[in-house]
Amino acid sequence: MITTFWEKFCQEQNINTAIPEAWMFGDQTKAMGDELGNLVLEGKKTGTCSAHALYEREKEPLPQVGQYDIILNGDGEPIAITQLKKVTVIKMDDVTPEFARKEGEGDLSYDYWYQEHVRFFTQQFKEMGLFFSTDMLLVCEEFEVVYRN
Repeated sequence: MITTFWEKFCQEQNINTAIPEAWMFGDQTKAMGDELGNLVLEGKKTGTCSAHALYEREKEPLPQVGQYDIILNGDGEPIAITQLKKVTVIKMDDVTPEFARKEGEGDLSYDYWYQEHVRFFTQQFKEMGLFFSTDMLLVCEEFEVVYRN
């Protein structure tokens, strides 16, 4: 299903490039995958962030401007293809209210974003046996939807 979705996009856009990573936003639960995926489809979510330490731990390259990603819903089905427009590595405490709003969640306030991300990263790090601190680096990505199901 994911491969077919990507091939249809490539055919319609007349591009020939390898299939990108397909992933779901959030904590990998159906509820959060559906909620955040819908925000992407509605155009409310145009940004996301992840902990820089996780890229280092997994020895994965950082996202690159121009790259495509296949966004999945809570059932693991492709719903959109996004293209990265901007990548910034910044301390969590230095994230701007403008970027927090681009994440499209809750009441769009910086306070909501900050509280939810402290909760999310604290839990994520705890599960990996790590300690999260708000002065740790985040990889902040800004994207646009270039294709939808």
